[in-house]
Amino acid sequence: MHKSRSLSWAGLDGSPSLATANITFVDDRLSANGTLRCEDYTCEWTLETVRGWVTRRLTASVQGEGWFRELDLHRCDDGIWSSSTRSDGAPDLPQPGIEDPALLAEALDCDLGLSPATNTMPILRLDLLTSDKAPADETQLTMAWIDLPSLQVLPSTQVYTPVRALKPDRDAVVLYSSGNRGFAAELTVDEDGLVVDYPGLARRVRQANS
Repeated sequence: MHKSRSLSWAGLDGSPSLATANITFVDDRLSANGTLRCEDYTCEWTLETVRGWVTRRLTASVQGEGWFRELDLHRCDDGIWSSSTRSDGAPDLPQPGIEDPALLAEALDCDLGLSPATNTMPILRLDLLTSDKAPADETQLTMAWIDLPSLQVLPSTQVYTPVRALKPDRDAVVLYSSGNRGFAAELTVDEDGLVVDYPGLARRVRQANS
């Protein structure tokens, strides 16, 4: 499979006013880049996975008025996460990067805060588009969650549960929940596992395929 998608989402309820992503699928891997435009800052990011939709690298830069910071987040084949950062200016934010890499030992995915694009990897890896029945034992996933705008990287415990299977005439629905934040939402996703509607965060407004 080789497919490219260009997507945009309009922000909801105080979320980024516009999120964009250009995503290329090759077999069971993807690469992507995108932007998040917020009232006080703009974030630009890139993402690369290896086979099985497992994160290899995410880079992100955030630009605000009088300040700037960058993150280069990397996962090695042995499961060890590392990061390098750069900051300029002094906003009242946590320091960017990983505070404790040991807490990410079980993580396969990154999760860029406020971006609908990084929900795709676990949805595809767990094959959630083809089922509308929750497994007997729900699997808790550890994510390398990137806070915005600080670019601090923290462990996040999340669960993805199928609600409605994909059909030729309808999108799939997946229940997403985050134990760390006490948050849950039913995500509407398309045939590529890409978010169409994320209640409280964003709704898709445009797409292009190739």
